[in-house]
Amino acid sequence: MTGMYCGVHLALPIVLSPEERSTLTAWAHAKSLPLRVVQRAQIITLAADGMLSQDIARQLGISRPTVQLWRERFLGLRVAGLEHDAPRPGRRPRIPARKVRTIVEATLHTTPPAATHWSTRTMADAHGVSEATVRRIWKQHGLKPHLIKTFKLSRDTQFVEKLYDVVGLYLNPPDKSVVLSVDEKSQIQALDRTQPGLPMKKGRCGTRTHDYKRHGTTTVFAALNLLDGNVIGDCLPRHRHQEFIRFLKKIDAETPSHLDLHLIVDNYGTHKHPRVKSWVRRHPRFHLHFIPTSSSWLNMVDRWFRELTDKRIRRGSFHNVRELIAAIHAYLNHHNQNPRVFTWTASAESILAKIAKCQEALDALH
Repeated sequence: MTGMYCGVHLALPIVLSPEERSTLTAWAHAKSLPLRVVQRAQIITLAADGMLSQDIARQLGISRPTVQLWRERFLGLRVAGLEHDAPRPGRRPRIPARKVRTIVEATLHTTPPAATHWSTRTMADAHGVSEATVRRIWKQHGLKPHLIKTFKLSRDTQFVEKLYDVVGLYLNPPDKSVVLSVDEKSQIQALDRTQPGLPMKKGRCGTRTHDYKRHGTTTVFAALNLLDGNVIGDCLPRHRHQEFIRFLKKIDAETPSHLDLHLIVDNYGTHKHPRVKSWVRRHPRFHLHFIPTSSSWLNMVDRWFRELTDKRIRRGSFHNVRELIAAIHAYLNHHNQNPRVFTWTASAESILAKIAKCQEALDALH
């Protein structure tokens, strides 16, 4: 950014607009701005007045290269370039790129002796680096060997048809009807801790004993209304076709009689029992839609069951089944006072595309 005349470097002239001069003059005399910003403003205003760089450096008590740096930075970025420090090249990385690639490849494609996955300690020992280095490399590359997720691809021969049927109900429900996501959460245990826990306080979380007493079980039947988020629920002692028919009667009684009912259910044998089929035939406003096998994620009521478990059951302590049932009904009533609507957004095509990608990855491994 400098010219040369007879062996002397000449800095390019700086011409300020009225707005820039007003701003820089104010900065040059400011008492509340950082000193470095004030100094940069003084450099540019003096340069705009025609003062040479060596004279500016002498007057402000700084080096001539510093003056040249901020003159050039101003010419490139104007006033905005004076507010932040100039970028620095940074220190040379202590771990060679080849070593980083080796650690990443080992994490992805190998396992340590007598173990299923690498830890920061075993990886550090294997490659002669520190645990902090391994941790930093894993973070930079998004590697988490200690985590694993479960999955299962459905083998249902009618997967596509069932998928389109259920997703169609979510995204485009039929007129004059109610769509209900129905399922059961069976064998919920009334667990009671063997000793009282300590309450939470500052600097310490609450505690509870690791062991417990079992006081029996109950099964929660739930039907999630996909339009308004209300849940029709009941607690029954067993999980047979008799209980399912009883729950269907409850749904029949608590929904407007002039509307058709489309129930999304899984493939549990109870839902396909001959007596259930006979009951449905006698109540033509009921229509059962079965999700594909191994596809519980397609049934929206499971989201509500997860919240019930997380918010009311998992950390609860119940002396008997009656207390457990009372807690479930209390949660159900609380939810229905201000129901949360679960909205399905994925199209059948996008789901099929993801499944095809997963199948392709599995086929590549085998």
